[in-house]
Amino acid sequence: MAGNLVELTDSNFEETIKTGVTLVDFWAPWCAPCMMQGPICEQVADKISEKAKVAKCNVDDGPQTATQYGIHSIPTLIIFKDGKVVQQFVGVRQEQELISAIEQAL
Repeated sequence: MAGNLVELTDSNFEETIKTGVTLVDFWAPWCAPCMMQGPICEQVADKISEKAKVAKCNVDDGPQTATQYGIHSIPTLIIFKDGKVVQQFVGVRQEQELISAIEQAL
């Protein structure tokens, strides 16, 4: 993962999201919209890394986590606060929309 992004798997997902605010991008390498969302998430991570975490979870590598959170379409982005879902987006989202949502969750 580039820059400030955290890579999540079934084994480290719960530990990573349990405290603070975390934006998780559920994606897959074969998903064209996911390839557009990736660089946007990197920009968000660079801008808010002091306040919140930004992470990516490849649904092919983390199938249990994807199932647990009901991921049916990708990209799906979920904002967690202290392990609880506070907001969810389906489809490509722009940087400012994600930053605003993260700031509201803080």
